[in-house]
Amino acid sequence: MSLLLLDGGRMTEPLWCHPELSARFEELQLTLGEGPGPDAVRTGTPVVEPALDRVRPERWPALLPAARELGVHGVCCFPPGIGAIRVGVLTVLSDGNRRLSEQQYADATALTAALTGAFLNGAAPRESRNGEVPGFGVFPEWPSGLHRAAVHQATGMVSVQLGVSMEVALLRLRAHAYASGRRLGEVAQDVVARRIRFDDDVSGPYSPDGGKG
Repeated sequence: MSLLLLDGGRMTEPLWCHPELSARFEELQLTLGEGPGPDAVRTGTPVVEPALDRVRPERWPALLPAARELGVHGVCCFPPGIGAIRVGVLTVLSDGNRRLSEQQYADATALTAALTGAFLNGAAPRESRNGEVPGFGVFPEWPSGLHRAAVHQATGMVSVQLGVSMEVALLRLRAHAYASGRRLGEVAQDVVARRIRFDDDVSGPYSPDGGKG
């Protein structure tokens, strides 16, 4: 299960991911810019796909084969929010032997509603002494900063280098990450460290030091 919050735009920040597979799947969605999570954020409605092998290939052409390689068989995403207000997405993964039951679906919906109330009221859940959060059960500490700071910074740098909007700059970063078979976070770190620079739409990204740094 994972919980991501919107940063005020269309990029999400991870609040909590467990187990490691959830973190890897969220990184995959971030890099590709497609999947049930982005769709849930865009539409504001749950995206329930308990069997990814039954999803039309053209829906998420890059994500589906990569998800299979990770061992992700099913994904259910619930977006906390009201109407046009989007605050994030709660994602539940399933393996090949289990699917979300009616009770689990109801529980996830109830948790999403509770999270929506907490976020929109501007009050982050606080842990009590026994690690319990009223109405939430055991829950991680609230984040104090951006987990994807390098991606945000790199997007801004590419935007300046190419003279394009932040949205286009993020697309360029994603395209380079996908083409090179790397995670978006890794490419972003190289941009921030000036190991990669996006010169223009003709030459594209290159290494200022010839790839030696």
